[in-house]
Amino acid sequence: MKKSLFAASLAALALGTVFAAPASAADVSACLITKTDTNPFFVKMKEGATAKAAELGVTLKSYAGKIDGDSESQVAAIETCIADGAKGILLTASDTKGIVPAVQKARDAGLLVIALDTPLEPIDAADQTFATDNLLAGELIGKWAAATLGDAAKDAKIAFLNLTPSQPSVDVLRNQGFMKGFGIDVADINKIGDESDPRIVGHDVTNGNEEGGRTAMENLLQKDPTINVVHTINEPAAAGAYEALKAVGREKDVLIVSVDGGCPGVQNVAEGVIGATSQQYPLLMASMGIEAIKKFADTGEKPAATEGKNFFDTGVALVTDKPAAGVESIDTKAGKDKCWG
Repeated sequence: MKKSLFAASLAALALGTVFAAPASAADVSACLITKTDTNPFFVKMKEGATAKAAELGVTLKSYAGKIDGDSESQVAAIETCIADGAKGILLTASDTKGIVPAVQKARDAGLLVIALDTPLEPIDAADQTFATDNLLAGELIGKWAAATLGDAAKDAKIAFLNLTPSQPSVDVLRNQGFMKGFGIDVADINKIGDESDPRIVGHDVTNGNEEGGRTAMENLLQKDPTINVVHTINEPAAAGAYEALKAVGREKDVLIVSVDGGCPGVQNVAEGVIGATSQQYPLLMASMGIEAIKKFADTGEKPAATEGKNFFDTGVALVTDKPAAGVESIDTKAGKDKCWG
């Protein structure tokens, strides 16, 4: 029997015929490409992807930019993933427009590309997006801030601590969502900085880290030292903003709101550093992304969007210990049960 199988194999090779067996789990490889490998959000994302890949027997390689905004490293990582024969890529893009040609190259090569957290521009440049509803995340903290201030909201002085000058989609969505929630007239919902509301003191960028948040807050305080509301792209930036306010004795009379829901951020809400944050779930995004790549490898099926949306919604919840009327929220005890980082 063994001799006849061996002979058949030789005959097949002589005829140039290749019989492809179905891909086994061990044959499936995937890539995770994040903006950085230091932000707790992306650390938790990597943790979720790694655990799920191990569970499913998928080989995972992880890459990251040197800093938030480093798109060149992400493009190079996509090229490597294509060359390595990966079946799929999970991507949090630093430049949501500029990276599209590289993503298209990967898709043309037969890879499934899933954007995590940050939609590409256009959103259908990826096969699917697994993300928080970032517009809703911003809207929740905007509504909470307005309700907390009450009548004083009409005279607020607001600082916006954004992400990077390229205005990636996650930055725009959170920024514009806050404005909608707070009651600011959004001019072009796809653009930061074109509003005319006199309550807006200004915008600065943070690169999503504490040092950037501190510097951006210092810059905006120089512009207007009476700022009393601060919207931050994420909780590390919020922590930096707080330190800048503390340095000038303003930490107790400025309302800081943010988005992330990491354990340090939730603790900062509990301690009063941040008034409220919108919690998102990066581990879930990444683990579901690995499941989707495995399913695509096995069946060719691509993941579908949440009904009524153009992406797969992984959920969001407002975390605060000072609930506001008309704004659904959970307290920090519940937030700590679901936090990450």
